[in-house]
Amino acid sequence: MDKQAISNKFATLFGGEGEWFASAGRINLIGEHTDYNGGFVFPGAIDKGMVAEIRLNGTDKVRAFALDLDEYCEFGLKEEDAPSQSWARYIFGVCRETEKRGGKVGGFDTVFSGDVPLGAGMSSSAALESAFAFALNELFGNGIDKFELARIGQSTEHNYCGVNCGIMDQFASVFGKKGNLMRLDCRSMEFEYFPFDPAQYGYKLVLLNSCVKHELVGSPYNDRRASCERVAKVLGQEFLRGATMDQLEAIKDQISEEDYMRARYVIGEEQRVLDVCDALKAGDYETVGARMYETHWGMSKDYEVSCEELDFLATVAKECGVSGSRIMGGGFGGCTINLVKAELYDSFIATAKAKFAEKYGHEPIVIDVVISDGARRLEA
Repeated sequence: MDKQAISNKFATLFGGEGEWFASAGRINLIGEHTDYNGGFVFPGAIDKGMVAEIRLNGTDKVRAFALDLDEYCEFGLKEEDAPSQSWARYIFGVCRETEKRGGKVGGFDTVFSGDVPLGAGMSSSAALESAFAFALNELFGNGIDKFELARIGQSTEHNYCGVNCGIMDQFASVFGKKGNLMRLDCRSMEFEYFPFDPAQYGYKLVLLNSCVKHELVGSPYNDRRASCERVAKVLGQEFLRGATMDQLEAIKDQISEEDYMRARYVIGEEQRVLDVCDALKAGDYETVGARMYETHWGMSKDYEVSCEELDFLATVAKECGVSGSRIMGGGFGGCTINLVKAELYDSFIATAKAKFAEKYGHEPIVIDVVISDGARRLEA
């Protein structure tokens, strides 16, 4: 990320300099579409995210410049001041949600830039929300705790951006810790750090971006959530969390075939997260990989959020002897996340690029993953 370019633009637009803040995109090793079902997720922050230079301006106006889009936006802080640009609505939403929680927010100037690949399922939006939620909390001395900062980002998605998302992305962006994945219980909000060092065991973690763009707004994402809520209601539960396959089978004739398939995936996925945690503690990366493949095909066949390109990449991975591969993120495009033995890495990447290009006319983009820190203040 080019801090100098941010700094130059800030000086040009606003004069002088501001304070620096950053937050991270995320990967999720396993536990997809479980967060809004009250289940477990297993994310980590990555070394790609958002960086913002910010300075309070003493007015009631926010003046923001998105460097990557080369777009400027100015807006007030009242509900009726909501900007039309989608990227600006994230910042506006964070301001509004902070105020709703009793936090102080005033006008500020900002220039920001990111290196999270957009639409790749690595949550560039959560990185943006978390960077600004963290920054405003610091700059105005609001003393809002970190969980509430994550909820500010989640509420921004719900109330200003039209995505009825769970808490995982914002949680990972706020709480990320270098060299650790985090198992979050999305019902109790208890979490635990798990040291994650695949290199120590001879593995690499790599993303292959299919470059198929996904948009969760207005997508079947919200439909999937509604399916799960309907099944939970028939089971007499608030969430699907804790439901068993036996319980699901017992109500099969009371729900639609589609809702049954959605719930079957989610119930299986909850167990897979716990299996992966146990396997990691034992250094058993082959079991981790096996569960990743199970998740991929569950998301493809039962949850129906994959796409042809991602299924193709997972199939190629299996043919190349890759230990684990699955679609990552909400679905409908984006990346596969792959757990690869180091000695197979080069041949896998070469094969995947060649086969994908032959079939779809372009190569997937290779993104090596480094687990990093979440929201933080940066030195100037």
